[in-house]
Amino acid sequence: MGAVSNVPPVTRRAQARLGILLALPVAVITAVFFVFPMVNALYYAVVDFDGLDPTPPFVGLNNFTEMFTDSATWHALGNNAIWIGIGTAAPMIIGLLVAVLIWSSRGGGAAYRLLFFLPFMLPGVAIGIVWGWIYDPVNGWINRVLGAVGLGSWSRGWLGDPDTAIFAVLATAIWATCGFVIMIILSALRNVDVELVDAARIDGANAGQRLWHILLPQIMPVFLMVLTLTLVGGFSVFDIIFIMTGGGPADATEVLGTYAYSSAFQLNRISYGTVLALLITVLAVPFTIMLNRLQRRLSLQGLGA
Repeated sequence: MGAVSNVPPVTRRAQARLGILLALPVAVITAVFFVFPMVNALYYAVVDFDGLDPTPPFVGLNNFTEMFTDSATWHALGNNAIWIGIGTAAPMIIGLLVAVLIWSSRGGGAAYRLLFFLPFMLPGVAIGIVWGWIYDPVNGWINRVLGAVGLGSWSRGWLGDPDTAIFAVLATAIWATCGFVIMIILSALRNVDVELVDAARIDGANAGQRLWHILLPQIMPVFLMVLTLTLVGGFSVFDIIFIMTGGGPADATEVLGTYAYSSAFQLNRISYGTVLALLITVLAVPFTIMLNRLQRRLSLQGLGA
C-alpha cells in the first residue's frame, strides 16, 4: 500500500503560503530587474527612439537589419572575440598557476593573497586612470624603463597606436582579473585531497602531471564557475576600455559595449544602442548556460563519488 499523507490540509495550506511568501521577494526582484527591462528593451528595439520623442515610430526589424549589415558592429564584435580569447585564457592560466604555487608554499600565504587580490578590489575607473599614466608616451614608466635598458626604439604611445591599443588595455584587464581568479582557486584548493597529491608524487608524477590529473579534476566545478564569470565579462566589457581609450584610437578598441554606449548616448540612437546591448546578451547567455550545466554535472558527480 502506498504511503498516506498524515499532514492536515490546514498545515499543507500554511506550508504553501509560506513557500509563496519566501519566493515572493525573488520573484519581485526578477520581475523588476530582469523581466521589465527585457520587455522594455524589446520595445525600444522595434521603434526608432531618439531619447526625446514620446511616441517613437515603429520600424520593425530595421534596427536588427542595420546591425547585421553595419561594418562597425562586426569590427566591435571582432575586438570582443580578441578580448574573450586572450582576456579569458590569460587570467585563467596565470591565476591557476599562481594559486597552485601559493597553495604549495609553506609561508607567506596571507601576504601573497593580499598582494594578488588587491588589484581586483580597486575600482575599474581607478585602474584605468593609473594605467593610462603608466602607458603615457612621455612620462609613463613603461617607455622610461624601455629607454633605460636600451630598448628605446620599442617606446611608443601604447594607447594611441591602433596596433597596440587593444592589447595594452587587455594587459591592464588581465592584471586586474588575475587576483580574483587566484583567490577563488586558492579557496577551492583547500578542499583538495592532499593524500592523492602525495601518492602521485611518490609514483613519480611531475608538477605538471599532478596539476593536470590530480588537482584540476578536483577543483573543476569551481574552475568552471570562474571561467564562466571571466568569459561573460569578455562579452560585456565596457568600463576599462571607456576610461582608457573610449573605443579609440580610430575605433581600434571599440567593443560592443562601447559601441552601444556611443550609439545610444552620444548619437542619441537609443533604439540602435538597445539592439547592440541585446546582441551582447544573446551571445553571452548560451555560453553561460553551457558552462553552468557542465559545472552542475561535475558537482553532482563529485557528490556521488
